[in-house]
Amino acid sequence: MFRKSYLMVIFALCLGLILAGCPKKIVMKEQPTAAKSDEAARLQAEREAKERAEREAKERELARIREEEAKKAPEKEFEKSLVAKKQPGIEGEVLESKLLKDIYFDFDKYDVRRQDAEILKENAALLMKYSNVKIQIEGHCDERGTAEYNLALGERRANSTKKFLVSLGVPADRLSAISYGEEMPLDPGHNEEAWAKNRRAHFILLSK
Repeated sequence: MFRKSYLMVIFALCLGLILAGCPKKIVMKEQPTAAKSDEAARLQAEREAKERAEREAKERELARIREEEAKKAPEKEFEKSLVAKKQPGIEGEVLESKLLKDIYFDFDKYDVRRQDAEILKENAALLMKYSNVKIQIEGHCDERGTAEYNLALGERRANSTKKFLVSLGVPADRLSAISYGEEMPLDPGHNEEAWAKNRRAHFILLSK
């Protein structure tokens, strides 16, 4: 009986030693490798580069649109200044710009007066700004003198005005001159006040 108990104790001790000697299974968590970190960084950089490129493309497109609108703005401004009117001797209507001002002449003269030179400088600046506009310059006279004489005087006034504008930088091929003599008075009166208004150079639009 004693021997049997002794053997059981020995067996239990041996079993305990065997179990104690077996290594425990250790669960290792997978750590991110350097290669995976580099790949993630590369993908992130690509996304950021794509977003930046798209943003810059949109900004360039907006800038282009703004530039085109800015170029069109002067044309729109000039178009708003145009008025259509009937003119004797011309079929249909002619266009005038309220931005272009008439100039006036002394009796029997065709040289540009000092005060009117300032007006022509303003007109020249407008014509340089609206570079697609062509203008016809009309020379007019009052009723005094013969029709033939006034027709020639009106032509000299129109050409004098054209020459002055060309001297300010307006291309000659954008300007034409014509005389109406005394045939188209601005004021139908028969006094000095009316005559002073009728001795003028007037501007109409040929094309835009």
